[in-house]
Amino acid sequence: MAQTPRQRLRSNKHAKNITKRGQISASASKKEDGPSVGPWLIAFFLFVVVGSAILQIINNASTGRT
Repeated sequence: MAQTPRQRLRSNKHAKNITKRGQISASASKKEDGPSVGPWLIAFFLFVVVGSAILQIINNASTGRT
């Protein structure tokens, strides 16, 4: 079955990729300098975790369970 010109171009494009496997470009391996999570998100997470722990302690103390 004969290939259409569009299919032939795609095939050639992917054939070139096969020879490049395992080679990582410099831009792909470059790490970001800054933190990936903002300080507001960390503060909110700490607020939820610490707040729920405090509420749990208060709830346990008020019901008398140990």
